Amino acid sequence: HRRRCRQSTVSLVMERSMAERERGSAAPAFQKPGDRSGVQDGGKGKTRDRQHAKMECQELSKEEKQRLRKEKKQQKKNKKEDKVQVILEPEKLSSVTNTESQQQVPVTLLASAPTTVPTNGEKPMTGKSKAELRAERRAKQEAERAAKQGKKGESGQMPSLVKPKIVPSESQSVVKRLSEHMQVNDLVVLKRSAKKLEGQQVPVRPSYGSTVSLFSHLQQYSRKIPLTQQMSIPCTVIHPAVVQLGLQYSEGIITGSNSRCIALLRTLKQVIQDYSTPPNEELSRDLVNKLDPCISFLNQCRLLSVSMSNAIKYLKKEITNTPSNMKEEEVKGALLDCIDKYIREKITLAAQAISKSAAEKISDKDVILVYGCSSLVNYTLCDAHANGRKFRVIVADSQPRLEGRETLRRLVRKGIHCTYVMITAISYVLREVSKVFLGAHALLANGYVMSRVGTSQISLVAKAYNVPVLVCCETYKFCERVQTDSFVSNELADPDDLIVTRKGKAQLENWQQNPSLRLLNLVYDVTPPDLVDLVITDLGMIPCTSVPVVLRVKNVEQ
Repeated sequence: HRRRCRQSTVSLVMERSMAERERGSAAPAFQKPGDRSGVQDGGKGKTRDRQHAKMECQELSKEEKQRLRKEKKQQKKNKKEDKVQVILEPEKLSSVTNTESQQQVPVTLLASAPTTVPTNGEKPMTGKSKAELRAERRAKQEAERAAKQGKKGESGQMPSLVKPKIVPSESQSVVKRLSEHMQVNDLVVLKRSAKKLEGQQVPVRPSYGSTVSLFSHLQQYSRKIPLTQQMSIPCTVIHPAVVQLGLQYSEGIITGSNSRCIALLRTLKQVIQDYSTPPNEELSRDLVNKLDPCISFLNQCRLLSVSMSNAIKYLKKEITNTPSNMKEEEVKGALLDCIDKYIREKITLAAQAISKSAAEKISDKDVILVYGCSSLVNYTLCDAHANGRKFRVIVADSQPRLEGRETLRRLVRKGIHCTYVMITAISYVLREVSKVFLGAHALLANGYVMSRVGTSQISLVAKAYNVPVLVCCETYKFCERVQTDSFVSNELADPDDLIVTRKGKAQLENWQQNPSLRLLNLVYDVTPPDLVDLVITDLGMIPCTSVPVVLRVKNVEQ
């Protein structure tokens, strides 16, 4: 760069000096006769020119450098504009025909031709800059496109209009991500859900107590206010069997994902058996409309589990796929067979397959830790003990549900040696534990395990002690939902369950009267896949990261 600057400045100085010499050589023609001052000063003129050239070279070199720097920055800006223009207008360039592109060849060559920096102060040959050439090319393309659209309009074809993309607002994105029962603090969503339930003749269960601000978007119910007190029985819209099942859900009589799903499917079988198609109606449409109020009622009693939601989707799909030329009794018989098949294949046979795979991971003299009450884990341990495996089980439990006591009863009844501890003593007993078997409420699409609250804590401590964590879960519990925390989507149980009475006194008896006190009774938590070593399913043993693959295969099969 310096060499170029020096060469350009020297060439400019030499041209100026040559011009001054030519002027000096023409000066004697105008001198008077006898005046020889010009001739005498001829030798001194050369030295003055050299000194002036040196002085001017230093001055011009600075100016020239600044000018070249500005020109170089301008070239970089022009190149960036060309690249952006090429990226923004790929469709415009592709819509031009071959003949039009041939006409534009000289223009594009002139626009893309590299501009050379003039070394002798001369202007470039082309009088138009790159920006002007691009503007002309763009105007020409738009004029040609407008002419084409005009021709299409005349011939009766409407020109294709590009619809602007509507950017969803924050409220719209939240509504899409969360269901209505997860947005209790939104008045608009609350009114919409209340109007929907009113149209289905389903009463709205009132909220109970003050919630923690972090979970204010979740609904909190109380067992003291059952939903059945606000509706007349028998109801013409909701089947009595559904009312009974909802009461059992809200009172906590039926718990566990598998038990709740099996009870729901058996109740829906009874609803289908008692259903009769009204005149001038199609069974596939009317039956789905009759099931919607029942499902909404059950959701008001207690939030539907992932297993129940998947079973309802399966049943609705089978109803809509029934041919219209079949008789009502045949359709009802086929639907009842589908429900029995779903229970047999997705729950019963799946449990047997998982038990067989899990038995390979259980060795003699193993010490196995379980948490809470999982029907699948209990079945697996009892089956392994029946097959002659000798092991010991440590049952961990937590307040306020104390589900581990039911696990302890079932295992002891089968003759398995057990130890019962609370979750606070996990760090003491994990030193002797060889494996941890856990159940799951659902397996999310990002590999996270959703299970009863406390599962994540046990997995974290087991990871610290290098104890393998095995999760037993059926594939019908796999969910396409993505979740990384326990705050966005969860379930709040009755806060009064946390009130413990000791010696006839309850410290939290009048907790609602204290405005600065909130009780939080979470039902589920989420365990990251890094804390889970293996997932045992009815398809085999897979890592948590393979959940999207299983979901994709299931969607293809359906």
